[in-house]
Amino acid sequence: MSWQAYVDDHLIATGKISKAAIVGKQGGIWAQSAGYNLSQAEQDFITKTAFASPDDVRANGITLGGFKFMAIQANPDEVIGRKGERGVFIIPTTQAILIGEYEGTPAGDGNVVVSKLADYLKSVGY
Repeated sequence: MSWQAYVDDHLIATGKISKAAIVGKQGGIWAQSAGYNLSQAEQDFITKTAFASPDDVRANGITLGGFKFMAIQANPDEVIGRKGERGVFIIPTTQAILIGEYEGTPAGDGNVVVSKLADYLKSVGY
């Protein structure tokens, strides 16, 4: 299965995630939903700062696709952001980082979708 299929079929197709990307821990976008553009600075923040310096995330929030989220939680296992009806779950796997934004759906539903894919990728070494 291609990385794009993971984004399209396992995140977006659920109807619980509105925008998504898979970013390599060493950098680079492996796959992303249509129209979801993460700047290089946003990618660098995710790969270099988000999990290494959770205090920075809590202090500064998370900007993705030009939209700034307030950090609700930041730890080595998960970063959660929210602003209004929009939210984001950022979960690292062995080799990648999953980013799933939701809008207008319950946060718990979005978390389950992203966490489930993260657990699967970890189980197969990714």
